[in-house]
Formats: sequence, C-alpha cells, structure tokens
Amino acid sequence: MVIFSISNGRYTYVHDQKYPSEDVDIHHIVSRSGSAKYVFVYATALLVLACALYLCVLKETSISLVYYSLLFDIFLVKLLLGKPVKKESVVIMPAFGVQLETHYVSGKIIRCFVPIDKILKPVLIECVTPVTCYWTLSLIIRGESEMVLVFKNLRPPMKMLVHVWKALCAATGSKEETFTHAE
Repeated sequence: MVIFSISNGRYTYVHDQKYPSEDVDIHHIVSRSGSAKYVFVYATALLVLACALYLCVLKETSISLVYYSLLFDIFLVKLLLGKPVKKESVVIMPAFGVQLETHYVSGKIIRCFVPIDKILKPVLIECVTPVTCYWTLSLIIRGESEMVLVFKNLRPPMKMLVHVWKALCAATGSKEETFTHAE
C-alpha cells in the first residue's frame, strides 16, 4: 500500500507500507529515465552494424569490418548504458536495522544491511564539486572511518531525501537537527 508519493522529471519517491505491521518502513527512489534512451542506443548500434554489413556484402569489403563493428557496438552499448539503476530502496526496521537495496534494470539486486545499534546518526550533506552541487543522505556508523551513502547511484532532490532522513532519525532515536555542509 502506497502511503505517500512525490515525482519530478527524473525521480519518483514512494513511501511504501508493504506489510500490515507498521514496524517496517520502506522508502523507494525510482529512476524515471524512460526507455527512449535505450531505444536510441540500440538503434544507433543497429545502424552501425547495418552499415558494416552493407559495406561487406555490396562493396565486397573484408568480413573483419563486421566483427570490428560488432565489437564497437558492444562497447557503445556498455559505455552509454553502463549499469542502469531502476530504483534504490531503504527498508527501515527499527528493531533490527536498515537495509539498503539497489535494483538494476537487468534484475540484479544488491543489498546492504546496517544494524540499528551501529548507526550513530543519519545526516544530509551538501556535496559541492567544481561542476555541480547536490544533496546526499549518509549514515554515520560507529567504529567506521567512512560514512555509508544511502543512495549510492541516484541523486534525488532534497525534497525527497528529507522524508527518508526523518524516518531514519525516528528509527535511530536521533534528533532532527540542522543540515550539515561539506566540501
């Protein structure tokens, strides 16, 4: 059962209540990158392969041109599509911990579990690079020198991150304080 949802041009935030018990709190950030990107990449690869076949059959060039074209197509598809992420989810179980999930278009799912007693505090951090500025949500972990990023691949806007941050603060018993700035 969907409790709350926000959308913009790139992402959709969904606060989900899948289980009848309110002990499990699920937050999804779904990438809305349409299938137009995939159609364009595959159409371009098909066009390159068709041109190579045309040159091989009608112009009687070497068959190796087709093989090189095929290798170039594979490289092009891998480069442009990479490992497209369909959605990233945060499953909050206040009694146990937080499970971070990354769902890929291929169907592969990577999960990471962080026990609740190891989480010192969830923080919203402003990341500044020479090219862009964006917000990210991280968990400060007891005994670790590095923070754990909640959304490793997607960069949802602040209005979506705040809902997940508040839920994480409630589950870990942290006070909702001002935001942290980092460079």
